[in-house]
Amino acid sequence: MDESFPHYIEFRHVNKTFDRPVLADVNFHVDAGETLAIIGRSGVGKSVSLAHIMGFLKPDDGQVIVAHTDITNFDEAELRRIRKKVTMVFQSGALFDSLTIAENILFSLELREDYNEENKDEVVRGLLEMVDLADYRDYYPADISTGFKRAVAIARALAAQPECILYDEPTTMVDPIMSERLGNLMLRLKDKLKLTSIVVTHDLDLMRKVADQVMFLFEGKAIYFGPVSELDKAEHPHIKEFLAMDRLEMV
Repeated sequence: MDESFPHYIEFRHVNKTFDRPVLADVNFHVDAGETLAIIGRSGVGKSVSLAHIMGFLKPDDGQVIVAHTDITNFDEAELRRIRKKVTMVFQSGALFDSLTIAENILFSLELREDYNEENKDEVVRGLLEMVDLADYRDYYPADISTGFKRAVAIARALAAQPECILYDEPTTMVDPIMSERLGNLMLRLKDKLKLTSIVVTHDLDLMRKVADQVMFLFEGKAIYFGPVSELDKAEHPHIKEFLAMDRLEMV
């Protein structure tokens, strides 16, 4: 580990502008084994933050550190090396419609250098059991619900044996039971596999369940970064309004 970069993921004074500033001097960090939730209204830079971590976007200014490495100026070949350690579960699930659930997971498995043809069924079965979908191996994505697709996408991400998973709105458009199931799964992966993770979410129940730290983005700025347990004490009026709206929706 490079002592210059003690945190597993870190943004140092990151700025990104499209037609308007989307990230404005954003600073945060995630230590190995921790979970960070990024919250805030739509369009405040949450998914853009994930895109920077994956190297899909580069900052206009500042540094992006991933896997204790400054990836700010990495080329595509160098980023591929980082993406073996850090993977992303997209909101859509991004599954291949023409492949069965088992084949979708197998596709990711075959990218591994230690992949063993002989034990592929055993590994796929183990991954499906881990996400509670052992009975769905021969189904196609069109046959299962949005929530199940997210669980399959998580299993496929795990097949690559990452150190870190990024989740983009994992509980959006799923029912409360499936939302709780996905949250429990994420917590289990954190506890059993010691995965580092970042969760972009509107779901404050999920945030409270799985996250250690939270960053609240507003107008491109991180107006709160700290422990989840302290968020309710934040004085910023926008955070107070956001939390009050969530409490109203629960009534």
